[in-house]
Amino acid sequence: MKILFVHQNFPAQFKHLAPALAERGHEVVALTAESNRQQTPIRSFRYPMPDAAPKPGQARLATTYMAMTDRAHRVGRAASQLRDKLGFVPDVIFGHSGWGETLFLKEVFPDARLLVYAEFYYGTKGLDVGFDPEFASNDPFSGFPVIARQSHLALSMVQADAALAPTEWQADTFPPELRSKITITHDGVDTDALMPNPQAQFTLPNGRLLRAGDEVLTYVTRNIEPYRGSHIFIRALPQILAARPGAQVVIVGGDGVSYGMSPPNGTWKERFLSEIAGAPGLERVHFLGRVPYRDYVTLMQISRAHAYLTIPFVLSWSLLESMAMGAHVIASRTAPVEEVVVDGVNGQLVDFFDVDAWSDALTTALANPASFAARRVAARKTIVENYDLKRLCLPRLIRFVEG
Repeated sequence: MKILFVHQNFPAQFKHLAPALAERGHEVVALTAESNRQQTPIRSFRYPMPDAAPKPGQARLATTYMAMTDRAHRVGRAASQLRDKLGFVPDVIFGHSGWGETLFLKEVFPDARLLVYAEFYYGTKGLDVGFDPEFASNDPFSGFPVIARQSHLALSMVQADAALAPTEWQADTFPPELRSKITITHDGVDTDALMPNPQAQFTLPNGRLLRAGDEVLTYVTRNIEPYRGSHIFIRALPQILAARPGAQVVIVGGDGVSYGMSPPNGTWKERFLSEIAGAPGLERVHFLGRVPYRDYVTLMQISRAHAYLTIPFVLSWSLLESMAMGAHVIASRTAPVEEVVVDGVNGQLVDFFDVDAWSDALTTALANPASFAARRVAARKTIVENYDLKRLCLPRLIRFVEG
């Protein structure tokens, strides 16, 4: 078959799937944004980035929809050039619905089967919006923009012949009439490459060498922000540092915003750190920013206790990867996490908002590593048995596309 992948940050979720399909003899091509700098062996073409998003005051609730359809227009025009200039007409199109990229592709390729990656469907209740009262809007009509934001997601699903979601919980965010189109298969975790390594070691920017077995607390996120509970974790640090004078805290994450609102000024990291300014032991907290993937892997292999927090939102790859590497995960008791982490079996669950409980749980994990050895083993077993890339997820993904 001829298969076209569409994703503004390709390869993203298709990192393993696209090359695997190419190896099976299919002609695989990708269409991605001109700003994308990700490396891939897949032959790729680029569409021009849309103009600046319309000002909210001009577009009102249609701001997001206008931005998505503008992007979709660029994608559609680029796709027509693939057809007209290169003669590439796909049998299957597989795109992410989150940025509107698939909206006009059926017009360009009416005979192609359209598959969409259905990652998340925004809602006014029970999901990310309004979950954390500290950052919730007081506007009685705050749900209106959320419903408006659903428009391009719903349209993408209506057009799709089939859809894929990585977890049951994420699939269940979609309305029942759209949920029926969704197959559940995770992107997969390469458990052959991501495994415990008792010889792992990592050198901090200050020159200190950390080894597996050292008292190291880790926290990883794309950006330090409320969606991933950065404020809760940082507020728990003073008690942990006081109770464990030998602990080193390593935090990976940028200063930008991936999800949700931006801070009124500065960065979220600056705001949250200002709350604990002057606390003893902060010199043992190491902010690394974003790090190369191999460094992140090493840190997970060294970690004695790994904190993972998220509001009800998309589950991070890092949670599953850390478990595959045998990390002792202390995670938030939120719905997407509870699909993977079983309290007391393969990790520990803590109420998202309970700062004292986080301090106690992480302190205990740092103080008594031997007591939680069985959880580490069970964590890896969970990933191997349910999310293994080569033996489980990738064969299912291939069947989904080829079928």
